Amino acid sequence: MMPLFKHPEQFEAFRIKEGESNRLVVICDGPGDGLGFIACVEIFDEGGTTPPNTHKEADEFFFVLEGEGRARCDDQWVTLRKGDALVVRAGSEHVVENVGKGRFYTLTVMVPDENFSRLIRSGVPDVLDDDDMRVLKGASS
Repeated sequence: MMPLFKHPEQFEAFRIKEGESNRLVVICDGPGDGLGFIACVEIFDEGGTTPPNTHKEADEFFFVLEGEGRARCDDQWVTLRKGDALVVRAGSEHVVENVGKGRFYTLTVMVPDENFSRLIRSGVPDVLDDDDMRVLKGASS
């Protein structure tokens, strides 16, 4: 079987709803690539946050690419900075938010997908600017 390979210019960006503070950049997923998980880069605008949410069966992994954020998992808060990793286990209510200046970027992986891809792809297509592409390509700020 052939490996899956994409360049950042091939990634698709979405907002779950019009006016949302976060964009999700799909790297690979089930609907687009036939996988049982989703990997995306979540881009939080200044002040951006996720709604409180819980995944029944999925573990969710966040790796901070750039910026400063914080996360609440059940009743515990942690600060998130570049290079930090967080795993939220299935069943844990969580929130992730941008608390720094500028955007906050996380590589986010959910296993299994638990229809997260479908939710993202049913949203509003969005565009990536030069700053987003710089982060996606791993360039320094």
